[in-house]
Formats: sequence, C-alpha cells, structure tokens
Amino acid sequence: MKKTLLIIVVVLAALLILPVVNLLMWSFQAKKPLDILVVDKTVPNFEMLKHKSFFWTIKNDRVVNKYTKRSYSFKKDYYGFVPLRPEKSRLWDKNEYRLIELLNLADSADVLFMADTYGVFTNDWWFGTVKTRRSRKLYGGLNNNDNILIMEMKNRNKLVILESNTFEYPTVEYEAQRIQNRLGMEYSGWMGKYFSSLDTTTADFPIWMTEMYRRQYKQPWTFKKEGIVFLSSRNIIVLEQDNTLNSSMPFIYTDQVYMDKWGVSDQIAFDQWFEVVAPLSNRVISTFKIETNLVGDSLLNMFGISSSFPAVIQDPVNERTYYFTGDFTHYDVNIFTAVFNQMSLFNGLRYSKDKNDTRRFFWLYYRPLIGGILEDYYNSL
Repeated sequence: MKKTLLIIVVVLAALLILPVVNLLMWSFQAKKPLDILVVDKTVPNFEMLKHKSFFWTIKNDRVVNKYTKRSYSFKKDYYGFVPLRPEKSRLWDKNEYRLIELLNLADSADVLFMADTYGVFTNDWWFGTVKTRRSRKLYGGLNNNDNILIMEMKNRNKLVILESNTFEYPTVEYEAQRIQNRLGMEYSGWMGKYFSSLDTTTADFPIWMTEMYRRQYKQPWTFKKEGIVFLSSRNIIVLEQDNTLNSSMPFIYTDQVYMDKWGVSDQIAFDQWFEVVAPLSNRVISTFKIETNLVGDSLLNMFGISSSFPAVIQDPVNERTYYFTGDFTHYDVNIFTAVFNQMSLFNGLRYSKDKNDTRRFFWLYYRPLIGGILEDYYNSL
C-alpha cells in the first residue's frame, strides 16, 4: 500500500515539476530578435486560425520583436482584418500599411509573412456559414501595396514567405499576374481540398458545390464517401475513394535534403485547401501527391492536372523567397503551450501514429518547416 502511494506521489510530482522545468528552459533560451511583418486579411473571428500557429512557432523558438525584445502577439501584431469586441456587435477595423510607408517598412523589416490575403465576406462574417461560393467582400485580396512591399523586400534580399490563396478571387487578375511574375511561378487556376465525407447531409458541407457539379455534368451529386474536390472558376472535379482514388488523403512528400536539414517528416497527410501551380524556375522542396487510380488519372488529365504538384517552392537564387501552395497555417493550437520547451515529450497526446492523422501536419511538418526557414535566415544575418 505504501509503495503504491509512493509511486502515485512521484508521478504527481513529476507531472507538476515537468511543466515548470520546461517553462524555465524556454525562459532561459536565447532570444532571436527579428522584425517580422505578418499579413492576414482572413480573420472572421477571434480565433485567428489563419495565423495563430505561425505565432505559436516563433514564440516557441524565442523569436522576439527586434525593438521591444518581447514575444509577438497573435492578437495584435499583424496587418489585415481586425474584428472588434464585443463579438456580437459584428464591428471590425483594418490595420493597413500605406503606400508612403512601404520603403521604410522594407528597410526595417527582416521577414514578411503573407499568411492569407483571401479576406472576409458577408457570409462568414454575418452568418458564420458559407451557403454560396462567393458573397459580397468586406475586405481582402492582394493589392498594389502588397505587391510593392513584396518586391521591395525581395530587392533587399529579405525573407519573404507567402501562403496559398494569393492569386485567386478576390485578388484582381492584374495583381495576381504581377505577383506570379515576381515569384517566377504560374498558378493553374485550380485549387482543391480533402473532404472526410462527400455526403451533402454532413455538417458544414459546402452545398454550393453540388449545383456547380450538376450544371457542369448534367447529372446529380451522388457522392457519399471521402474524397477530394478540385475547383476552378468554372469547373469542378470530384475524386471519390475507391471509384477514382486508391487513397483519398492527399500527402506531402519532402526532399531528403530538407528532411535532414529541418527535420520535417518525409510523408504527411494534409486536409486543408491547396493550389495547383507550376514552379517554373523555382526549386521544389515538398510535393503534393494524390493517389488516383487509372480512372482518376484520366479525369485529371482531361483538365490538364497532374496527380503530383508542388507544395513548397523556393527561389533558387537567393533562397529567401518561399511559396506554400497549401493552407498550411490553418491549425488550432493553444498559444499558451508555446512557452514549454520540450513539447516533443507530449507527442503521444497530440497525435497518433496513424499516417492519416492530420494533427501530425503541424507538429511534424509545419512547425519544423517554419522554424527551420527562420533559423537559417537568422543565422545568415
């Protein structure tokens, strides 16, 4: 009895002491001062999922504001759409840089991270649901000031990271083409996403896709299983498990060089939106692969889409400009846990060993990817 009690006391003490030790280790870790500009125009609520995981990563790595020497705040330290409290009032503001400020910003900043430029629309702001593919824009889209800032940062050989939805609506075609030329890449006009169920009765299923499908193929939507939907401005492709897919989950595969360099996983499941792009002269670091069968291959080929396309590309010359073709930063992580140094000790609680577990993406891919890119850049300054 006494032995059992002793074991319980030791376990409880370890559970209490371990977080304290981790916090102390994080506190004494050397700070990395950088001036980081974060742009997120897609903030329809206070969760801020389109950029919160980026702030978690830099906080966990002890990246601090170069001027205040404090950790960045995911609630305040970004440009873009700003929801105001109380939430039920549905009031909002915007934090923007003016044309006259761009040169000074590019001179002082070390890093530019364009997390999401899509924006906020009446459907998701007022109603919290997307009943149609597009509704009236409140705010969003890559604009001339964004384009100039990216150009000025690149000209100064600063670190520039852009994430998907940079070229699509509501960004106007002229600005989309300018940024593609600037990045030396080409957007195909196609984007896609994995759905755990294509059944229209599933909660939060984008029902507007069914009408788009009926209009294009002149037949009803009959899909029920999990699968992947590809969309362009006018067309839709539905790939369903067993019928056109051998495996419904998209996977990201990374070049061995970057696996070794940054510690990212060689194969990781991904269930958010992604884009199909041509890298042209850019270096491909990671690649999306869709496991289609022969029927699925034929369907994609009809629309000029390959089952394999870039996930992360890098400017091959200065190696300081990156484009993520997926909605990588969209992950709900508790910002409080960023102050614990040895988070790997809790891996078993955060995700499973199942390769299809999409929780693995943040911990085994995104977090080391962002951490590695920033570490390389910081060490080169």
